[in-house]
Amino acid sequence: MECLSEHACFGGVQGFYQHASTTIGLPMRFSVYQPPQAKDGPVPVLFFLAGLTCTEETFMMKAGAQRYAAEHGIMLIAPDTSPRDTGIAGAADSWDFGNGAGFYLDATEAPWSTHFRMESYLVDELRALIVQQFPARADAIGVCGHSMGGHGALTLALRHPDVFRSVSAFAPIAAPSQCPWGEKAFTHYLGADQSTWDAHDASSLMAKSKAPFPDGILIDQGLGDKFLEAQQLLPEVFEAACRHAQQPLIVRRHPGYDHGYYFIASFIADHLAFHHRHLSA
Repeated sequence: MECLSEHACFGGVQGFYQHASTTIGLPMRFSVYQPPQAKDGPVPVLFFLAGLTCTEETFMMKAGAQRYAAEHGIMLIAPDTSPRDTGIAGAADSWDFGNGAGFYLDATEAPWSTHFRMESYLVDELRALIVQQFPARADAIGVCGHSMGGHGALTLALRHPDVFRSVSAFAPIAAPSQCPWGEKAFTHYLGADQSTWDAHDASSLMAKSKAPFPDGILIDQGLGDKFLEAQQLLPEVFEAACRHAQQPLIVRRHPGYDHGYYFIASFIADHLAFHHRHLSA
């Protein structure tokens, strides 16, 4: 692991790092905020999965989350959103697919399957690296995300409830099998057989579950979000799936807020408090 830079921040340390990923087969970057409590021993961990076009820097630089992570003693982890410099033709042609748009799954279709293995990378390799290299509690890990990363947070939590003890999201792509973003990504990464898509669709996964997170899931959605009107997010589909699964869910809808980081910064304190309650219990 290579340290690219570290910065004092709210009594803790904000760092940016790179390592040679065996899962991805390429160098991967990630960022870590260590709260001041980490000086005294392992602390709970929250993975934040960013959205389309973002990097490992976006959340740490724009959300203002470190202040609240320092208050609650939570370590923040932000991975990159996809492999980079893969040499795959077309990887940089679209803003909503390929570079910056890994969709937090393991691709099964060539040529993407060679490097686009974000689920295995996050759940297995990066998680293990964090526990080994930082004062992180392996038994107290939560996940949060925004947009594509909200999709990632919900699906990874549902697919790996033994790993993630808490989950929340900002404006998640909640039913990717039914929206243009998801259809484009799933067709390329998983193939044209839509029967394989349900395993990476939060609404489909939830509909087949029975209250997998009995202490609740938190979602915030801005009503001024242009992607909500464009039918890219579909929170109502996830809400229906949660009712079917008897899953406690809080969806807060906020007039005037759009899809960007001003929205996230406005409510990130609530999400850190939510994860603190579950991870410190």
